[in-house]
Amino acid sequence: MHTAEQSHPTYPPLVLASSSPYRREILAKLGVPFACAAPEIDESPLPDEPVERLVVRLAENKARALAKRFPNHLIIGSDQSAVLDGRPISKPGSRERAEEQLRAASGRTVVFYTALCVLNSGSGESLCDLDVTRVTFRVLDERQIAGYVEREQPYDCAGGFKSEGLGVALFERIETEDPNALVGLPLIRLIRLLEAFGVHVI
Repeated sequence: MHTAEQSHPTYPPLVLASSSPYRREILAKLGVPFACAAPEIDESPLPDEPVERLVVRLAENKARALAKRFPNHLIIGSDQSAVLDGRPISKPGSRERAEEQLRAASGRTVVFYTALCVLNSGSGESLCDLDVTRVTFRVLDERQIAGYVEREQPYDCAGGFKSEGLGVALFERIETEDPNALVGLPLIRLIRLLEAFGVHVI
């Protein structure tokens, strides 16, 4: 449980429906108390389901998966997918796959769709939002790709990089409303959703 200097919150307790340490660190920036729990859901896409709809659906499903376990809570679900040339990019899982993903992205633009859902498990009301971030990569040579993957080992990150670390050296530019979105939790949009449920971080 993360705590903050807030003695008597007037809103339901917050739960982050994620086991991601990256999302946990981002949410902690807001200085509000919250718990974390991993949702168990089927993340398979539906037939012909656009990525934009997929991530929003999964974000809401993650939040709703914890509703019985956390009644009368505000549950935050999030999901992200990266797309290159219309095809989703998964987490590489290995050095070889990470290098392969960076070769494919070299000199090109990868689009990241990051969805949010805040669910009031007491009332069943939910609000969702979607962030779209575009990352254009520099033209990368084999030395740069191998050196980067060796140093950061980004095997659990879609696209094969960590934007909060040395991954920024791979980029030509980022087009985004919120740099936190690329890490997996768009805080600017999340703050707006939380405010709709009576949570004011400042």
